[in-house]
Amino acid sequence: MWKKTPCLLLLAATFFSLLPSPVRAEGWDEKINNWVQPATNWIETFVFFPISFTAGGTEFSVPIVLIILIAGAAYFTIFFGFPNIRYFMTSLRIIRGKYAAIEGPVTEVLPAEINKVNGDIPDTARIEGHSGEVSHFQALTAALSATVGLGNIAGVAIAIAIGGPGATFWMILAGFMGMASKFTECTLGVKYRDISPDGTVYGGPMYYLYRGLAEKKMAGLGKFFAIFFAIMCVGGSFGGGNMFQANQATQMLVSTFEVSSGSSGLAIGLILAILVAIVIIGGIKRIAAWTEKIVPFMVGIYVAAALIILVAKYTDIPRAFELIFEGAFAPMGIAGGIVGVLIQGFRRAAFSNEAGVGSAAIAHSAVKTRYPASEGMVSLMEPFIDTVVVCTMTALVIVITNIDGGFLTYGDGTGLNGVSLTATAFDSVIPHFSYILTLAVTLFAFSTMISWSYYGLQSWLFLFGRTRRNAMVYKSLFLIFVVVGSAASLGAVVGFSDAMIFAMVFPNIIGLVILAPEVKKEVRRYLDAIRRVESR
Repeated sequence: MWKKTPCLLLLAATFFSLLPSPVRAEGWDEKINNWVQPATNWIETFVFFPISFTAGGTEFSVPIVLIILIAGAAYFTIFFGFPNIRYFMTSLRIIRGKYAAIEGPVTEVLPAEINKVNGDIPDTARIEGHSGEVSHFQALTAALSATVGLGNIAGVAIAIAIGGPGATFWMILAGFMGMASKFTECTLGVKYRDISPDGTVYGGPMYYLYRGLAEKKMAGLGKFFAIFFAIMCVGGSFGGGNMFQANQATQMLVSTFEVSSGSSGLAIGLILAILVAIVIIGGIKRIAAWTEKIVPFMVGIYVAAALIILVAKYTDIPRAFELIFEGAFAPMGIAGGIVGVLIQGFRRAAFSNEAGVGSAAIAHSAVKTRYPASEGMVSLMEPFIDTVVVCTMTALVIVITNIDGGFLTYGDGTGLNGVSLTATAFDSVIPHFSYILTLAVTLFAFSTMISWSYYGLQSWLFLFGRTRRNAMVYKSLFLIFVVVGSAASLGAVVGFSDAMIFAMVFPNIIGLVILAPEVKKEVRRYLDAIRRVESR
């Protein structure tokens, strides 16, 4: 769409220059790190610009992006009258299909030249006869597969190691408020999406920033925000949504099975790339078909293991909650006291569920619905499952198994890394759980990669044009980066791409605040439709 935009040339040059071969001489990844490091330093300084203040005699630095995410979540929670509570049960009913009759099929006349086989259009992800591509449940799992991952396992452990048990309380609160941000962006994602003549759906912040702000007489700002967001999303999809995931899954497999990290990394990368290719070549329909099976399975395994530990240690549960509440409001031995604990909890929740980043709106945009607010309500469940359920399970297991302080000194933050810390907590009750955790990490990484491939593809096509050739170029690059991430240590590249992911917050939150009144209109329209059906 924006083929002649100068910044796209920069984007292309940047990422084409990052096409290393994992089989080249040792030290290639260091060369890439050195080349990318200046850009990494610049963008990280911009995105994670610290706001410093002193509390409890300790000086703190809070990234500005975290402040924006939490402020945005609080604003949307109040502006929409606590949708995280009001529409929670409605969300469950929508997912169960109670209001399916309201949606209804949409009869569309498709061009005769489109290739159809047994009523299906094999060249697109379209589910014929509907104004969308996937069901509410599939859209939810596709988005969940990108957020439920290593942050829930490793990130929570690190937050507790640094902030103590009290970080759990603030993590839950931040996840609860994040539900409102997700509700806002996913409603707008459906409202401003574009459905092509062949039925393929294109949506996400790129579209509601461009179209929505144009409606508000801010077309120039909207165009700039949309292009900026899309560029950041493409970069994030290659790094944080791909290479980091492949690298962590590879490291976990190599560590668990004690194999050589050299050739094994390349082999694992090739296998992962093949598996990812099988899924992403089929588009969002196939992605959704996989995620609706993988996400419940992997979350089920993890939560079941956590429940086993909670049952085995049920006598320690009251003490664990006591530590969580004490630590949240009167922390002992934690640098910065209550403020330090709050920052750790909020940071983990915000970086785990990505509420306010805008990425999930891309997946939710493909849903089959006539009412944008219906998917906004469904998306409420994403931060709830990701943060309030899965992250809290991890936190409870760590706190309960460490009641006697056997393997972790709160406030220290040194020693074991996040995954090892979580594995130690589980292994203390379920021997050799590290093997199951390895499976969970691999599945989490795989599902994150396939969902982020869709996010990046949508942004790539927005920037370069919706052609099959452009789609295959992006998918080929994405698969190459799977292998690169598995076989190399690309610290600066991943740091750069992570910063790009959170750079998406700036245009997205501003756009959401401006377009929030449009969400209210869609909510009233959908609730009116529900009332008409229920009154019959």
